Amino acid sequence: MTHRYTSTAIAVHWLMAILIFGLLALGTYMQDLPLSPDKLKLYSWHKWAGVTVFLLLLFRLTWRAGHPPPPLPDSMPKPLQLAAHAGHLALYGLMLVIPISGWLMSSAKGFQTVWFGVLPIPDLLEKNKEVGDLLQTVHMSLNLLFAAVIVGHVGAALKHHFIDKDDILTRMLPRQSKEN
Repeated sequence: MTHRYTSTAIAVHWLMAILIFGLLALGTYMQDLPLSPDKLKLYSWHKWAGVTVFLLLLFRLTWRAGHPPPPLPDSMPKPLQLAAHAGHLALYGLMLVIPISGWLMSSAKGFQTVWFGVLPIPDLLEKNKEVGDLLQTVHMSLNLLFAAVIVGHVGAALKHHFIDKDDILTRMLPRQSKEN
């Protein structure tokens, strides 16, 4: 049994991490900008990246179904194993509902998403300002929760690496050598 993630799982994990950090930063930056063509361009980029992350998540979940992650170390206490599983479930759940909340919000606000300016994504709701404003609050709140869960995830990985000195972090890092 391998104690590493597959190369595909590692690549998708880090690609999604980069995109998600960029999405969080861009979302924070653009929300208070005055309405302008530049703000609308940034919103389009944000939505394109959000759709991309959502599609990568679907791929990742499909991949994971056929390629289960390596087991947690037996030395890890059961309550911490449960916490790790709950944390991963929270990450996956938020990666699923955040793009959907953004899609719903864009639909309710009357701004259709056109992925990379080419593929129109159908609106899920009729235009409705009150619903759009509520969904904006939901979207922002979910992202704040997501940021907190990410901080916990990164903190746990660093704790495992530097304090517990186990392989939890290294098994998700790209291989540095050709060892078998």
